[in-house]
Amino acid sequence: MQYVNLGHSGLKVSRLCLGCMSYGEPDRLPQPWSLPEETARPFFRQALEGGINFFDNANIYSGGSSEEIMGRALKDMARRDEIVVATKAFFPWRNAPNTGFLSRKALFQAIDDSLMRLGMDYVDLYQIHRFDHHTPIEETMEALHDIVKAGKARYLGASSMEAWRFSKMQHIAERNGWTRFISMQPQYNLLYREEEREMLPLCADQGVGVIPWSPLARGRLTRDWKETTKRTQNDAFALKMYQEAAAQDEKVIEVVSAIAKKHSVPRAYVALAWLRSKSEITAPIIGATKPEHLSTAIESMGFTLTVDEISALEAPYIPHVVDGIVPPLTTDAPSVTLIKERNI
Repeated sequence: MQYVNLGHSGLKVSRLCLGCMSYGEPDRLPQPWSLPEETARPFFRQALEGGINFFDNANIYSGGSSEEIMGRALKDMARRDEIVVATKAFFPWRNAPNTGFLSRKALFQAIDDSLMRLGMDYVDLYQIHRFDHHTPIEETMEALHDIVKAGKARYLGASSMEAWRFSKMQHIAERNGWTRFISMQPQYNLLYREEEREMLPLCADQGVGVIPWSPLARGRLTRDWKETTKRTQNDAFALKMYQEAAAQDEKVIEVVSAIAKKHSVPRAYVALAWLRSKSEITAPIIGATKPEHLSTAIESMGFTLTVDEISALEAPYIPHVVDGIVPPLTTDAPSVTLIKERNI
C-alpha cells in the first residue's frame, strides 16, 4: 500500500479509502442493501491487513448505525493513532428544524453525536456532506473552525458542490483566519468526469486533496451494461445516476472490458488505474460488500495503464448533466425523503 499526504496537510493516508456507506443496520434508514455488524466487521480487518488506514463515513448512513459499527470495529482492530477516521454532516437526521444542514447549532450537535456513535474523542477529517444554501457561509466556516479548535476534529473536508462555492468558502476561511478545507470529495469516475472542468483544477491549484466517491460508478464499470445487482435494484439514488448519456456510457464500459480482457485482469483494475493516473486524485473511496471487492481494489494498486489506453478510455465520453449537488430547498421543514433521495 502507498501512503501520501492529504492535500497540503501533513496527514498521511493510504491511496485507497474504505467507504462505509454499505455497513449499517438495514432497518435504520432503511437501506435494505446495508450489511449488519456481524457481516461488516470482516471488511475492516481485511482493509487493515491490506494496508488501508483511511475510513470514510457519514452521520446519516443507515441512520447512524454505520458509525457505530465502524467505531467498534476500529477500536477492536486498530491503533487509533495509526488510522484516519473521516465522517460527514449535512443531511437531516430527523424531520424537524435544526436537525441537519450546516448551521452552528446543527454542526455542534452533529459532531457530538458522531463522536458518541464512534466511541472516539475526535475524528481526523470532518467533512460537510453538501453545500448549505440556507446558512451564511461565515456561520458554517466559523463553526467548523471552532470544532477543530475544540479538539473534536483534526482537519476539515468538503464534498460535492459547485467549484465557485468551494472557492468562496475557502476564501472566507482564509480571510478570517479560520481553518480551511484540506480535501474535496466529489463524484468522479470514467462515466462522470464533469469535475475536470473546474473542481479538479481548483483543487490542484489550491493544494486540496481529492478523494472521489463512486470511483467505479456504483459498480457499473465492473460489469456488463445491462447487468444489475441487489444494490442497484434497491438504491433509489443509484437508479437515477448515469442515465443522461446511457448509450455513450455503454461504449466507455466496452473499452474498460476490452482493456481488462487484454491484460487478463478484473475491470476494476482498469477503472481504478485510470483514476490513479490523474495527479489530482489522492485516494478513491471504495465500497465493498463482498471480500473480492476489497481484495481486487487493493491488488489493483500495482496495475498501470499506457497513455494510449488512457486515451481510449476517455475518447467515448460526452458531457453529462451535473449530478450529486443539492439545490436550494423549497421547504422550511426538511423531510426524511430528502435523505433517502439525495443521500450519498
